[in-house]
Amino acid sequence: MEQKPTRTRIVDAARDLMRTAGLARTTTKEIAKAAGCSEAALYKYFSSKEELFLAVLNERLPQLGGLLGALAADPGGRTVEENLTRVARQAALFYEQTFPVVASLYAEPQLKRRHEEAMRTYGMGPHKPIEGLAAYLRAEQQHGRISADADPVAAASLLLGACVQRSFAWEMTPDRRPPDSLDDFARALARTLLQGLSR
Repeated sequence: MEQKPTRTRIVDAARDLMRTAGLARTTTKEIAKAAGCSEAALYKYFSSKEELFLAVLNERLPQLGGLLGALAADPGGRTVEENLTRVARQAALFYEQTFPVVASLYAEPQLKRRHEEAMRTYGMGPHKPIEGLAAYLRAEQQHGRISADADPVAAASLLLGACVQRSFAWEMTPDRRPPDSLDDFARALARTLLQGLSR
């Protein structure tokens, strides 16, 4: 069987290790070993672990930014409820997969600061989905499909915050999973939020 290109193996290995050990505990040496290459080869493709994390975020995890950008640019077609359901479903998947990766940063203040600096350098960060969803909701206000009195940032924070909460809140229960399916959760969340946004 033909081996995957080196860069692909590195990003795959980084994703797997970051999801199991967390970003703080995963080293470039371990990633290189898991990818079957030298650490020097890894640095031919990525200048830092932070840059490698961004590749994992952009290439191996459920995409949220693209969906939000597309909706803000053209909110028509589907109903607002359908669009919010899509966002809630994608956001829940995104946070479910990213939460285990980044949670370990909060135990390492120095690494967390370095990671935050890298995110700012690349114009990324956990605030970006809130901004993207708020932009979509503003577009819907301009189209008259939600109330002009609604607060887009607050609404975006409520929806995305619920998705973040879902990613870890049920870990301590006997089943270790939410009581509802992802699709049911997304539909119920969108419907409930929309009631507060309605005209």
